[in-house]
Amino acid sequence: MDASVPVRAASVAPTPALRWIPGERPDILECVRRFREPVHIVRDRPGREPGLGLGGRLIAPAGTDPGYELIGALPPLYPEWLGDRSFNQSHGVRFPYVAGEMANGVATVASVVAMARAQMLGFFGAAGLALPAVERAVDELRRSLPDRDNWGVNLIHSPAEPGHEERLVDLLVRAEVPKVSASAYMEPTAAVVRCAVAGLRADSRVDGGVARARQLFAKVSRPEVAARFLSPAPPEILRRLVERGQITRDEAGLAARVPLAEDVTVEADSGGHTDNRPLAVVLPVIRALRDELTLRYGYSRPIRVGAAGGLGDPAGVAAAFAAGAAYVVTGTINQLSREAGLSDAAKGLLAQADLADVAMAPAADMFEYGIKVQVLRRGTLFAARAGQLYETYLAHRSLEDVPDATRERLEKDVLRSTFADCWEQTRRFWLGRDPREADRAERDPRHRMALVFRSYLGLSSRWAITGEPDRLTDYQIWCGPAIGAFNRWTAGSPLAQPARRTVVQIALNLLEGAAMVTRAHQLRSYGVPVPGSAFAPRPRLLA
Repeated sequence: MDASVPVRAASVAPTPALRWIPGERPDILECVRRFREPVHIVRDRPGREPGLGLGGRLIAPAGTDPGYELIGALPPLYPEWLGDRSFNQSHGVRFPYVAGEMANGVATVASVVAMARAQMLGFFGAAGLALPAVERAVDELRRSLPDRDNWGVNLIHSPAEPGHEERLVDLLVRAEVPKVSASAYMEPTAAVVRCAVAGLRADSRVDGGVARARQLFAKVSRPEVAARFLSPAPPEILRRLVERGQITRDEAGLAARVPLAEDVTVEADSGGHTDNRPLAVVLPVIRALRDELTLRYGYSRPIRVGAAGGLGDPAGVAAAFAAGAAYVVTGTINQLSREAGLSDAAKGLLAQADLADVAMAPAADMFEYGIKVQVLRRGTLFAARAGQLYETYLAHRSLEDVPDATRERLEKDVLRSTFADCWEQTRRFWLGRDPREADRAERDPRHRMALVFRSYLGLSSRWAITGEPDRLTDYQIWCGPAIGAFNRWTAGSPLAQPARRTVVQIALNLLEGAAMVTRAHQLRSYGVPVPGSAFAPRPRLLA
């Protein structure tokens, strides 16, 4: 063929669109609600807005062209499929949903058991509890869930109590707790590395060839912290653990082939410890970091990135999944559940809160470091009073240095006791929990002041749990802005009734609603005029 002669492209006739023969023609909102059924996007003629149909049948176009032109079709949608399917498979759950570990046992054994039996995942809130209390909870969980491993316990970083952190890991390893959620870490400690690595074994039957004795979840809010948990355990820490006899050389060798955590939870604007970062900003960054480190280290198993913080209604949960979250974690809102270890008085305060009814306050466990937690502001003066204690700590070197006027105000309005009496009570507490802290405080006046002020912060959360009536304005309730979204969403619904507001009903309604919102968005992207109400599903009692 002469290359100088242009070749005319063969004309291809457009393929006639399939036709949909009507089955049901419910309205658009009803089609959105029935997201578990295939839906057909149709129109009666070009240029018209699309409509929807369920059922029916498809035919090739004929001379008379009966029915409607098919623009597209969407398969069934299920809440189980909103996240990463590997999450469900790895953790033995049906839904990509976690009830997070609200501290001081607010996330109770009952909550964890209910979630596990509903084929979801829950973590017991061990932070702030004495070791015997955690041990009793673990024993109860093992008895209640003998054939399940879709449950876990929280391990919080305790820089002021490294011995407690080590002893808690001893318990978690010895009791064979299947999942551990590590929170408030800025970098891996020997304790959290041992928790992740102890029990690693070679197993050719699993992807990657390395089986874990327990699966570590890492809560993070910063890319640099996420990178440390998405990487293999630091060699120097592994070497130290081997020297101490806390892990074997084989376990240390296998640890170099896997990340410290295979589930990393991006914690956005949450209750408790938080950096107040927007989920839409930080989640994509950490997902990209996950992809980069997966290539660098050659991981063969999926590393999942989940989302937490600010999830209080179906639209928020759907947005997290749409942004690529492998799973979602709720916390603040579960404190309103029937199973939550919080007093009715504290739940009553939470049920009245709106989006802006939160504040930052000094953290009891990291008081000296200036770390803050997000708490409920409406109905309680805790944040302001805790702030006064921290400002006093910064301004003075000991309790004896505090000016009389300041001392009298704190003793009367905050502590309701003298500095001397508060110290005596605090000393007795630490003699029972960790005598080294009491000994140090006797030698270091500034540390003694910190322990006295921390006692108010620790007791304030206990008062919210026990419902101490004359301390209502001192309740410390960890809370993020999700509480406002939740209260607005549930108002006037069955979930507004305390007796019906179980942790499982909350979870199922969020997932069901998120699936509906996802379907609504799918259809709108096809040009379907989806009504606004389709993006705001109402709670109802679900089986």
